[in-house]
Amino acid sequence: MAVTKTWDVVAMDSAPTEGSLSDVIKTVHWTATGTETVGSDTYTSSSYGSVGLGDADSSSFTAFASVTKANAVAWAQAVLGSDEVTSIETSLETQITEQKTPTIESKTLPWS
Repeated sequence: MAVTKTWDVVAMDSAPTEGSLSDVIKTVHWTATGTETVGSDTYTSSSYGSVGLGDADSSSFTAFASVTKANAVAWAQAVLGSDEVTSIETSLETQITEQKTPTIESKTLPWS
């Protein structure tokens, strides 16, 4: 089965005013989560980050109260760029592969 990747927004920081605009989103704090179920085992991976948004454009401004999760995720991914989004999603897959088939294991000490 393939890794399912989900992007979410956990917080947004806003400026009270910017020019004539109010509650202007300046930072988007995001998470990306990978999930894969194999048989009865479920594996998860995650990444967290934040991106700063540029100056607000009054012609395309979305009021804070009208922003959707899809808007905020799209803005964050646009700032990151497609190469970085792909890198983050590849990292989610790599983390899950490592969980399923570890290359390093913690072992009990032989004198324990």
